[in-house]
Amino acid sequence: MIALSLAEIAAVVGGQTHDIPDPSVQVTGPVVRDSREVVPGSLFAAFVGERVDGHDFAPQVVEAGAVAVLASRPVGVPAIVVEDVQTALGALARHVVRRLGATLVALTGSAGKTSTKDLIAQVLQRKAPTVFTPGSLNNEIGLPLTALTATEETRFLVLEMGARGVGHIRYLADLTPPKIGLVLNVGTAHIGEFGGREQIAEAKGELVEALPEDGAAILNADDPLVRAMAPRTKAKVVLFGESAEADVRAENVRLTDSGQPSFRLHTPSGACDVTMRLYGEHHVSNALAAAAVAHELGMSAEEIATALSEAGTLSRWRMEVTERPDGVTIVNDAYNANPESMRAALRALAAMGKGRRTWAVLGKMAELGDEALAEHDAVGRLAVRLNVSKLVAVGGIEASWLQLGAYNEGSWGEESVHVSDAQAAIDLLRSELRPGDVVLVKASRSVGLESVAQALVEGEVAAR
Repeated sequence: MIALSLAEIAAVVGGQTHDIPDPSVQVTGPVVRDSREVVPGSLFAAFVGERVDGHDFAPQVVEAGAVAVLASRPVGVPAIVVEDVQTALGALARHVVRRLGATLVALTGSAGKTSTKDLIAQVLQRKAPTVFTPGSLNNEIGLPLTALTATEETRFLVLEMGARGVGHIRYLADLTPPKIGLVLNVGTAHIGEFGGREQIAEAKGELVEALPEDGAAILNADDPLVRAMAPRTKAKVVLFGESAEADVRAENVRLTDSGQPSFRLHTPSGACDVTMRLYGEHHVSNALAAAAVAHELGMSAEEIATALSEAGTLSRWRMEVTERPDGVTIVNDAYNANPESMRAALRALAAMGKGRRTWAVLGKMAELGDEALAEHDAVGRLAVRLNVSKLVAVGGIEASWLQLGAYNEGSWGEESVHVSDAQAAIDLLRSELRPGDVVLVKASRSVGLESVAQALVEGEVAAR
């Protein structure tokens, strides 16, 4: 964070200083909410959680080097006391972002946000110092914490914005006003909370509404609900996609023998070939979105193509590919799942597994509401249509719907199976996995299927 005195911070957040001998002392380190992340010069934000109260760690964090605690009550050590820590954190982020003058890029969408954010960051880092959201810290706490890691040297700030209802993105965009806003897609993630795709589009479109007239709205030309957001912004509209009408588009899209996308990138300033290190055709759309952002910020087609071709996976458990010495390939995509990302992962598995035996170890897709049965059934059917060798559906009722969909599509006998939990899946793989197999592991985060992928990577499942 840029250096600010405790007196300045108290004024920005409307707080009162307590037990602070010298209010001119500066915060020179990061703002953190986890006591284990405290370093000398930090400001510790004390949140009250369901099981842990951050205020209880106040003496510990100050001893570890924190300058003060941002708290909702006095804690006996240097503290700035506010009515609400979350509101104060947001106010501090808004102040720092305005002071910085960095170009803020915000993105949202139903699927692919984190992968695209990582691509954008890796491309822009070639041009100037860039700060970006780590992992999926895209909510009302994670977003300001990310923004507060920016320093005077930061030129680009890339922030992922998530939403679980109308008004959420508007709130985030107010905390960190974007110059460039990117909307990837409108799918069915969290449809149970929103009530329908139209409501999701209404919420995601709040990002383009927040853009200034001299900003840019980067919209997916291939998604009708996203493209329809164009009239909702005062900013310049830039379209990306495979549509002939897209300003930034891909032609001659194909997958390499290992399942990595290759295409001809076209931008208003030129065209270049791209072959990505990532796996799955869905990354073409993510790459085009990143290219559109980078082109808008002055990068050439050649610079963008080179960066995209060299970009890797930055966030854990997202199409994370590991090749074991015995020839088994593990694709760990267990961080989260929705119908769109599940279909994309299955298609990537099919492409990677040509001539090899493929396994889809799948679990529940959460927060689908009334669509849950139909969507799980459809994913099970797709696994069969893609000729996945074996579907292992893991967990409760939703997993049984996955297996039933596969069964009804014609997957009988040993081609699909329903097991109770992650350990049962591990036991099954231990007995049946063979050298050369390709295994995809994917489910919503709550299912915890990363334990299956980790067991595979660590060799707990021995190929025979």
